[in-house]
Amino acid sequence: MSKIVIAGAGAFGSALAVALDMAGRDVTLVGRSVDKFQASRDNPRLKGVPIPDSIALSTELAVTSEDLLLLAVPTQSLSGYLADTQPAPRAAIACCKGVDLATVRGPTAIIDDLVDAPSAILTGPSFAADIARGLPTALVIATQSDIGPELQEHLSTDTLRLYLSDDPIGAELSGALKNVIAIACGICMGAGLGESARAALMTRGMAEMLRMAVAMGAKPETLAGLAGFGDLALTCASEQSRNFAFGLSLGGKGPAPTATTEGRHTARAIVKLAEDKGVDMPIAKMVAGVVEEKLTLEQALSLLLSRPLTKEWPYAYRTDLHR
Repeated sequence: MSKIVIAGAGAFGSALAVALDMAGRDVTLVGRSVDKFQASRDNPRLKGVPIPDSIALSTELAVTSEDLLLLAVPTQSLSGYLADTQPAPRAAIACCKGVDLATVRGPTAIIDDLVDAPSAILTGPSFAADIARGLPTALVIATQSDIGPELQEHLSTDTLRLYLSDDPIGAELSGALKNVIAIACGICMGAGLGESARAALMTRGMAEMLRMAVAMGAKPETLAGLAGFGDLALTCASEQSRNFAFGLSLGGKGPAPTATTEGRHTARAIVKLAEDKGVDMPIAKMVAGVVEEKLTLEQALSLLLSRPLTKEWPYAYRTDLHR
């Protein structure tokens, strides 16, 4: 059975390591900071869940052609990390969400460029603490490689259920775009605009996600599944979501989270991509404008509410109607 090497000892990478170790997998967790909790096995990024002694810890990435490599490093750091380490695993699975700001590309495209191995993405509605504590969680493993069923089997556990998809573009766009909508919903709640406004943002946000995904060649049904609707519902409604919490802070409620907030970079990248593709994404533009401090909250709200009235269908999910 393949060894699992997890690059990135943040909350999500560490949670995956704990869950897979509990299922009897051979797991190595790699990160620059693991030497700080080598003795205590208490990772401050995953408070309250000690790292079992059975998980090997390392500051250096070392993989063989038989190992599965899970990449839980931030999307904005992924290309640099792979270029520096040059791994050659059996398969490389992205466990990060976002769009690279420099290249406007997703994680699997970056992996395909830099790693001589099949790529996949693991995504869906999940909080690291839930995974680490063995609470029931369902995710999507998306790949166009024949290795998909093997990955699904080897990375599933009694409490971590993986569904197989052949649409990595749709899966990774879902995971990236829902973070942008989560920031918008956080802004909404932080500014005291109410639950009805949040529901509207989630729904219209899903319309934006669908338009962009279809324009990029993804399958619409992927957006209706765990990677899309499931993750959107989770991250737009909980302060455990870093992106939602970041939005709350922008709206004037609470401090900004100190952990990586991929949505703030994704918003800027996706606006550039939307302009190139001719896709209408007003909520993403609003978030990017507020994040970059080009728009005040009042200006952003005014721009959204002053848009022309139109039909919900077919405009909501069509990429050939850009209004």
